[in-house]
Parts: sequence; structure tokens; C-alpha cells
Amino acid sequence: MGRVDPSRYHRELTVGEVAERSGIAVSTLHFYEAKGLIRSHRTAGNQRRYHREILRRVAIIKVAQRTGIPLAEIKDALSSLPDGRTPDADDWQRLSAVWKSDLDDRIARLTKLRDHLNDCIGCGCLSTRSCPLRNPWDELSEEGSGPRLLEP
Repeated sequence: MGRVDPSRYHRELTVGEVAERSGIAVSTLHFYEAKGLIRSHRTAGNQRRYHREILRRVAIIKVAQRTGIPLAEIKDALSSLPDGRTPDADDWQRLSAVWKSDLDDRIARLTKLRDHLNDCIGCGCLSTRSCPLRNPWDELSEEGSGPRLLEP
């Protein structure tokens, strides 16, 4: 095996290198930057360069997005860090605890929806056979409009 050049780990990354290492498209990196989720700086030749820590920040964004957290919430969470720094282990524990609570709530709602998908949803339509049994005389209409039985 050849010797690894230690300077390789200290130099900044191009947008292509960040895309390759993070597994996301260059256009997505540009989008994240336009939304204020990540930052780069420009070289004298007007090329984007990223600090290596950007890989952790992009990974956090990807994980949060995959769990369904909107980009605006991700941005707010990352903006809470001093000087926009990359989250460390303590930061991740704090951020993920907040997101875990939201994720648990969404999982509970989706599980309820899945388990009762074939049942009456309490919409007040009175058009299916089970509605007179689950919602006689449209009693759920007193609670408001829409699918009352599957709402949180």
C-alpha cells in the first residue's frame, strides 16, 4: 500500500468532490447553498471551495430530510449553532432529540392511518356501509370538518 499524503486531509474540497463523497448531486449542493444550509467560498478563479467539515453538515441534512423534516426546520436547527459551525456530537444529540420527538409523532400518525386505512375515517360522508356504524347521524360533524377519526 502506498503512503497517504496527509495534506490531502487538510485541503478544501471542490463542489464535485463534495458531491462524490456525500452521494448527492452538484445541483443539490448549489440548492442547499442558495437556501443557506451550507456555505462555500470562492477562489480567485471564482470556483467554489468547501471546508471538509461540510461533509458532516451535508450528511445531517440528508438524514433529516430522509425522516421528513422540512428544509426550513433543518436550516433553523443548523442556524442555532454558533457561527454556523458544523455540528459536533453534543450538537447532534440536541438536534436529533428534537427531531426524534417529531418523528415519533409522525410514526404514530402514520401507523394509525395504515392500521385503519380500510375503516371509516370519520369524514361525515355517510356513503359507505360502515359509516352508520362508526358515525351514526354524522355525530363527528360536531367535532369539525374533515377526517376526524384519523386526525391526531
